Amino acid sequence: MGSALISASLPVALFVVMLGLGLSLTVEDFRRVGRHSRAVVVVLVCQLVLLPVICFGLVLAFRLPSELAVGLMLVAASPGGPTANLYSHLFGGHVALNVTLTAVNTALIVFTLPIVVNLSAAYFLPDRGALGLQFGKVLQVFLMVLVPVAIGMLVRARAPEVAQRLNRPVRMLSVVVLVAVISLVVYAERANVADYLVSVGGAAVTFNLVSLLIGYCAPRLAGVDHRAAIASGFEIGVHNTAIAVTVALSPALLNSAEMAVPGVVYGILMHFAAFGFGLLVTRRQVLQAVSGGPGTVESG
Repeated sequence: MGSALISASLPVALFVVMLGLGLSLTVEDFRRVGRHSRAVVVVLVCQLVLLPVICFGLVLAFRLPSELAVGLMLVAASPGGPTANLYSHLFGGHVALNVTLTAVNTALIVFTLPIVVNLSAAYFLPDRGALGLQFGKVLQVFLMVLVPVAIGMLVRARAPEVAQRLNRPVRMLSVVVLVAVISLVVYAERANVADYLVSVGGAAVTFNLVSLLIGYCAPRLAGVDHRAAIASGFEIGVHNTAIAVTVALSPALLNSAEMAVPGVVYGILMHFAAFGFGLLVTRRQVLQAVSGGPGTVESG
């Protein structure tokens, strides 16, 4: 009964989350890539190349069980979450850049997520090769992820006043359905929750902190300004775990409750880490302003 309820609620939950994302996007968000090309390129390299490599090293270092290892790799392959925009707004990041990065990353995962999942499954579960996300199922990922985004964008383009009225309710509904799905997963795996937290909690927290720091430091080293680097940090550190959990649990895709656990754990812990990261970069900016040090005034 529990697993059937989870399976039935997953498409609805992801549709609501991605529809909410679409209601906040316009075609201009994609055109903006050229105006922030340096930041976009740095973030994409970090997101698509560096993070999976770092995550792979962490799952080996923490000696995660095979299914949990694939589940955390699935989180690494997921794009930035819509809440990255909120954190960026709260802590002085370049929100327009966040929206652009989220749009581009969400479009790209249709191609990149199956690669990461297949390579991970081949390495950690060599005797269960059929478990990998096969490229024949890419259409299902496309339908789950990009179609509701396109619907949201179409509503915003054709009826902006309707999109504006729907934006807040849909965002609130997104939170409700995500909490509901996470609660169902935790309930279904209640006998193993403590063991899972012990097994994956340390790796998830470490990966989250490293993602936030890399997301901020790599753009800064590439000459990207402070506000854009804050946006990049949140974009890379705050993943769309709804996608990771849905892909893991969907009977047509990975069909594994255990692989969904890292996404659930990361999805809970990342908010505490993101808030702490926001306080850290804000404090740094304030101290620079008080001391009159370099970087006191930066354009965004």
